Amino acid sequence: MKIKQDLLQACFDYANKRIANYKTEIETIKDSIESNDKSGDEDDSGNGKLFNDLEKNSQYLNEATKMVDGLKNISAKTVSDKVILGSAVKTTSNNFFISVSAGKIDIEDGSYFAISHLSPIGMLLLGKSKGDTIEFNGNKFSITEVI
Repeated sequence: MKIKQDLLQACFDYANKRIANYKTEIETIKDSIESNDKSGDEDDSGNGKLFNDLEKNSQYLNEATKMVDGLKNISAKTVSDKVILGSAVKTTSNNFFISVSAGKIDIEDGSYFAISHLSPIGMLLLGKSKGDTIEFNGNKFSITEVI
């Protein structure tokens, strides 16, 4: 279970770091907008870009918050012979953690790719068991372990 706890914690760290970065960026943008308004500058094109950046970062913050909410639904203690949300999956090609799209995670046990269960490879892995083979992008690989 330590593997799944480490992977889950790494995903939480990833999502929380994104949240902190977006909040900082949003505050910086708000300060810039306020500064532009105080300067009395008649050129609104700068503020238009800032408002656009503010909206984008707000959307990214919302997505990162949803990522944390999704991670809260994963229990590192859940055991299943079949690949489910929260499974660590070892294959003949790569290792995967079915959770959220957080990229490569290096832990003591090795490297895993944190992927969403809704991603193309995540959907192929769901419901599979040790010994099953899947094909992705023309490459076949077998599941050697489901943790």
